[in-house]
Amino acid sequence: MEIRGLQSPFLIQNQVNEPTSPRITPGEAQESFKSVLSQAIKDVNAIQQESATKTELLANGSIDNLHDVMITGQKASVTLQATVEVRNKVIEAYQEVMRMQV
Repeated sequence: MEIRGLQSPFLIQNQVNEPTSPRITPGEAQESFKSVLSQAIKDVNAIQQESATKTELLANGSIDNLHDVMITGQKASVTLQATVEVRNKVIEAYQEVMRMQV
Protein backbone atom coordinates (compact mmCIF):
# COMPACT_ATOMS: atom_id res chain seq x y z
CA MET A 1 0.00 0.00 0.00
CA GLU A 2 1.40 3.34 -1.03
CA ILE A 3 1.17 6.19 1.46
CA ARG A 4 1.23 9.66 0.00
CA GLY A 5 1.44 12.89 1.95
CA LEU A 6 -1.38 15.39 1.85
CA GLN A 7 -0.74 18.73 0.27
CA SER A 8 -3.05 21.60 0.95
CA PRO A 9 -4.64 23.05 -2.16
CA PHE A 10 -4.26 26.47 -0.54
CA LEU A 11 -0.47 26.61 -0.48
CA ILE A 12 0.86 29.52 -2.49
CA GLN A 13 4.20 28.93 -4.10
CA ASN A 14 6.97 31.51 -3.70
CA GLN A 15 5.32 33.37 -0.83
CA VAL A 16 8.44 35.32 0.10
CA ASN A 17 9.21 38.21 -2.22
CA GLU A 18 12.87 39.05 -2.49
CA PRO A 19 13.68 42.75 -2.18
CA THR A 20 15.43 42.67 -5.57
CA SER A 21 12.41 41.21 -7.38
CA PRO A 22 10.48 43.54 -9.71
CA ARG A 23 7.21 45.02 -8.51
CA ILE A 24 3.99 43.30 -9.54
CA THR A 25 1.24 45.36 -11.13
CA PRO A 26 -2.33 45.11 -9.77
CA GLY A 27 -3.40 43.34 -12.97
CA GLU A 28 -0.67 40.73 -12.56
CA ALA A 29 -1.54 40.26 -8.90
CA GLN A 30 -5.21 39.79 -9.79
CA GLU A 31 -4.35 37.24 -12.48
CA SER A 32 -2.02 35.39 -10.12
CA PHE A 33 -4.66 35.29 -7.37
CA LYS A 34 -7.27 34.12 -9.86
CA SER A 35 -5.08 31.30 -11.14
CA VAL A 36 -4.14 30.11 -7.62
CA LEU A 37 -7.77 30.17 -6.50
CA SER A 38 -8.95 28.42 -9.66
CA GLN A 39 -6.32 25.69 -9.29
CA ALA A 40 -7.21 25.17 -5.61
CA ILE A 41 -10.89 24.72 -6.49
CA LYS A 42 -9.98 22.30 -9.29
CA ASP A 43 -7.84 20.27 -6.86
CA VAL A 44 -10.68 20.07 -4.33
CA ASN A 45 -13.07 19.01 -7.09
CA ALA A 46 -10.65 16.30 -8.28
CA ILE A 47 -10.36 14.92 -4.75
CA GLN A 48 -14.16 14.88 -4.40
CA GLN A 49 -14.54 13.06 -7.72
CA GLU A 50 -11.89 10.51 -6.76
CA SER A 51 -13.74 9.82 -3.51
CA ALA A 52 -17.06 9.41 -5.31
CA THR A 53 -15.52 7.04 -7.87
CA LYS A 54 -13.88 4.86 -5.22
CA THR A 55 -17.08 4.77 -3.18
CA GLU A 56 -19.06 3.69 -6.24
CA LEU A 57 -16.50 1.00 -7.07
CA LEU A 58 -16.69 -0.28 -3.50
CA ALA A 59 -20.48 -0.45 -3.72
CA ASN A 60 -20.22 -2.39 -7.01
CA GLY A 61 -17.73 -4.82 -5.48
CA SER A 62 -14.89 -3.82 -7.81
CA ILE A 63 -12.69 -2.65 -4.93
CA ASP A 64 -12.19 -4.69 -1.78
CA ASN A 65 -9.83 -2.27 0.00
CA LEU A 66 -12.18 -0.49 2.40
CA HIS A 67 -9.32 1.36 4.09
CA ASP A 68 -8.30 3.12 0.88
CA VAL A 69 -11.90 4.15 0.19
CA MET A 70 -12.35 5.50 3.74
CA ILE A 71 -9.06 7.39 3.64
CA THR A 72 -9.99 8.95 0.31
CA GLY A 73 -13.41 9.91 1.71
CA GLN A 74 -11.86 11.56 4.77
CA LYS A 75 -9.34 13.40 2.60
CA ALA A 76 -12.19 14.72 0.46
CA SER A 77 -14.16 15.74 3.54
CA VAL A 78 -11.25 17.61 5.13
CA THR A 79 -10.38 19.48 1.93
CA LEU A 80 -14.01 20.51 1.42
CA GLN A 81 -14.27 21.73 5.02
CA ALA A 82 -11.05 23.72 4.60
CA THR A 83 -12.38 25.24 1.38
CA VAL A 84 -15.61 26.29 3.09
CA GLU A 85 -13.68 27.85 5.98
CA VAL A 86 -11.42 29.79 3.61
CA ARG A 87 -14.49 31.02 1.73
CA ASN A 88 -16.09 32.13 5.00
CA LYS A 89 -12.95 34.04 6.01
CA VAL A 90 -12.78 35.76 2.61
CA ILE A 91 -16.43 36.81 2.90
CA GLU A 92 -15.83 38.11 6.43
CA ALA A 93 -12.80 40.11 5.24
CA TYR A 94 -14.79 41.55 2.34
CA GLN A 95 -17.63 42.57 4.67
CA GLU A 96 -15.11 44.17 7.04
CA VAL A 97 -13.59 46.20 4.20
CA MET A 98 -17.07 47.30 3.08
CA ARG A 99 -17.85 48.55 6.61
CA MET A 100 -14.75 50.75 6.72
CA GLN A 101 -15.26 54.51 6.77
CA VAL A 102 -13.42 56.41 4.07
